[in-house]
Amino acid sequence: MKFPKKEIVERLRKEYPAGTRIELLEMEDFQAPPIGTQGTVTGVDDTGSLLVSWNTGSGLNVIYGVDRVRKIQEES
Repeated sequence: MKFPKKEIVERLRKEYPAGTRIELLEMEDFQAPPIGTQGTVTGVDDTGSLLVSWNTGSGLNVIYGVDRVRKIQEES
């Protein structure tokens, strides 16, 4: 696994602060939640992976450069 540069990890931490709501678009893992599952970012680790608490109860991370998510807006 190739680790992203420190600058990329810092950018991800700014873009996805704890509490950011996301939706899964693609994940290469047989244990992945279904596409379209929503979750809440709890942090970003040193490899650039998003630490996520999925609405399904899963805690599977979003791997930088492999999996895809999008931010979602919560209705106020």
